[in-house]
Order: sequence, then structure tokens, then C-alpha cells
Amino acid sequence: MAILVALLLAIFVLPSPWGAVAVAAAVVFDTVESLVLIHWSKRRRAAVGAETLIGKRAIAVDTLMPEGQVKLDGELWRARCAGYAAPGTPLVVTGIDGLTLEVEPL
Repeated sequence: MAILVALLLAIFVLPSPWGAVAVAAAVVFDTVESLVLIHWSKRRRAAVGAETLIGKRAIAVDTLMPEGQVKLDGELWRARCAGYAAPGTPLVVTGIDGLTLEVEPL
């Protein structure tokens, strides 16, 4: 956008040497702005995929011996626990096998 404004100023308003300076300054400004915004957008990775569930806490909805359902972030998931977990037990997700979470009691 700055380049367009600088071009219009250079053509219609500014005298000969200052028009070129304005266009050059606008090119530098737009380049630096683009680089900063690209760097800012890549500062962290997107939190998507099944791998983001590992380490999160869940609550047992029904008895897990060894399989049952847990509630994780407001969603019901099928889960498998190595031991026994009563309903309401806080759990932590340790792995994923297809659509089944592998959990352990906290």
C-alpha cells in the first residue's frame, strides 16, 4: 500500500529527485513490514493433530477397566487405562492408538 501512495505522490505531487526517494523509501518500508509479519506469523507452531492431546488431563466418565470413556476438552473419547479408574478420576493422556486414548491416573 505504501508503494502505491509513494508512486502517486511521485507522479502528481513531488518534484523529480524526491519522487524517486519516496518510492525507494516505500519499497524498503513494505519489504521490512512483510518480513516482520512473516516472522511474527511463524513464531509458534499450529496446535493441531492428535499429538497435541498427549499430556492433557481428562476425567473418567465411566469405569475404565481397561476401556471406557473419558471427557477431554468437553469431548467424549474412548480410552484405555493400564489399571482401574473409577468415574470422576482425573487422568493424563500418555498416548494415542487410532481413536483410542491411552491414559493413566494422575
